[in-house]
Amino acid sequence: MNINNRLKRHGVLDLGIILLIAVFITSCSKTEKKLPIFGERDWVTKTVDGKEVVDTIYHQIPAFKFVNQNSDTITEASVADKIYVADFFFTSCPTICPVMKRQMLKVHEAFKDNDQLKILSHTIDPDHDTPEVLNTFAKDLGVTGDQWWFLTGPKEQIYEIGQKFYMTPAQADSTAQGGYIHGGYFILCDKDRHVRGMYDGTTEEGTQKLITDINILLKEYE
Repeated sequence: MNINNRLKRHGVLDLGIILLIAVFITSCSKTEKKLPIFGERDWVTKTVDGKEVVDTIYHQIPAFKFVNQNSDTITEASVADKIYVADFFFTSCPTICPVMKRQMLKVHEAFKDNDQLKILSHTIDPDHDTPEVLNTFAKDLGVTGDQWWFLTGPKEQIYEIGQKFYMTPAQADSTAQGGYIHGGYFILCDKDRHVRGMYDGTTEEGTQKLITDINILLKEYE
């Protein structure tokens, strides 16, 4: 084989390798990233088509019933076929809540035209934060429309769902500024009410990561 034939042969081989690499990279780029499911899980064995299979039971936000800033009743049915972001705050909070609300406004602004996303902000001071107080609070933030709900209800139910299911601390504490302590997390939930992400709602980095992950989660349902 002369040198020209060898060069041609090696050129074909090199081109083939390059094409294989390109196909591999393209296939990898088309693989959609999926967010993890947070929380404890359980496994159950069931029979399908005569065969025993193991099914995973994921952590899920339970049924709930609260009232929003417009005095409308909000339940799990209100977020059916929606993804949503949850957080916990109180209107007289002198510490992290104002920062969290400024950050959540960025999420609201990024998705205000998307009816697939809801925002649920639960007060941990329902004795003070009545629907009327929450309505004023929302207006002061410039929040209108039906995407972002500020929720109140029985204190024990708010605390239970916050601590046990959203995995964020929420409790009265006379030694804390404002009389309450709570986490600064934004919690992202999917259409099955599984927790898919937790983000530091007091930082720009956490908020931007949430916005990125909302887009990833929305793509799962396209």
